[in-house]
Amino acid sequence: MNELEILARLVSFDTTSRNSNLPLIDFIRDYLLGLGIASVIIPDATGTKANLFATIGPADQPGILLSGHTDVVPVDGQSWRSDPFELTRDGDRVFGRGVADMKGFLACALAMVPQFQTVGLRRPIHLAFSYDEEVGCYGVPGILAHMQAQGLQPQIAFVGEPSLMKIVTGHKGSCGLRTSVQGLAYHSSRTDLGVNAIFHAAELLAWLQRRATMLAGDAAEQAPFDPPYSTIGVGVIRGGIARNTVADLCSFDWDIRATRPRLVGEIVGALERFAQETVLPVMRRGHAGSAIVTEIAYDVPPLLPQSDSPAEQLGKLLAQRNDTATVAYGSEAGFFQGVGISTTICGPGSIDQAHAADEWISVDQLRSCMGFLGRLDAYARGG
Repeated sequence: MNELEILARLVSFDTTSRNSNLPLIDFIRDYLLGLGIASVIIPDATGTKANLFATIGPADQPGILLSGHTDVVPVDGQSWRSDPFELTRDGDRVFGRGVADMKGFLACALAMVPQFQTVGLRRPIHLAFSYDEEVGCYGVPGILAHMQAQGLQPQIAFVGEPSLMKIVTGHKGSCGLRTSVQGLAYHSSRTDLGVNAIFHAAELLAWLQRRATMLAGDAAEQAPFDPPYSTIGVGVIRGGIARNTVADLCSFDWDIRATRPRLVGEIVGALERFAQETVLPVMRRGHAGSAIVTEIAYDVPPLLPQSDSPAEQLGKLLAQRNDTATVAYGSEAGFFQGVGISTTICGPGSIDQAHAADEWISVDQLRSCMGFLGRLDAYARGG
């Protein structure tokens, strides 16, 4: 099958993160098995989702990792002109959920496998396809654990997020958090006998806003990103049951987009000190059981630019270009970099089309990706 035929099959599986991705994983496993390549299936704790890992060539040598995620974002509430789970072509564009982010890359990698096999590889090519990247990169730790258990340490990783085949050397980290505030409910005619969780959550939110302003103005935070500083955002607030009841519960979901390691710990630690030293003493004068708890839902590490790294040098050669870029979105790339694998992002399609209605990718971009992978084949053969 060529890349478009494989892409059509991949798109036909509704792998929205809330669903199982096992039918798609089974398809890829069977496709590879038909080519004589065994896959390792790495399930999640529920058994309803899985990563897939496969190696082409000598596993005992350092090689190249091609990484991609199998899940996609929902189409709920979007107005599509065609079935989002059926590949549709219009001229140079093909449409379908995930074609850009990032089933187009998966299709190209799979379509190249027969060529990878034609001549013996001196350097192995590993395929690492994960689940639940879109909701917190929950699958990739299982891939890392498998590689460690098998003694596999690829020299270079290419993560195929949509970059218009540019070599992306950096992005911010992404940490999702929830802070919950416990007060004491009471009739609103006697606010003096209750502890209003919403009011005290507002103190924490104001603290986060002040910290976000400080980050934006800190020269030490300036980095080659857009915007060039770490950010703090609050996306969801929940609290209270009625206008005439003192709210005993309030929680808010927030995130940190960090330009550097350890910043998440610094911010969470400082918020907890503010809560313990300033907010909670006041709350507990009204109710000894008052509490403030912050939990981390996910913590995706940044991809840190490393000038002239092996991945950057090889990526430029394969992409036939000398420029590099950074991006605003996050990815699994920082996980691979964090275990010592030189990593960049390079994949077909544009992030501008990702997650949108009528998501599309150009056939020309898919061809460019096939060219990139074809030159990788020559490199892996020792050329």
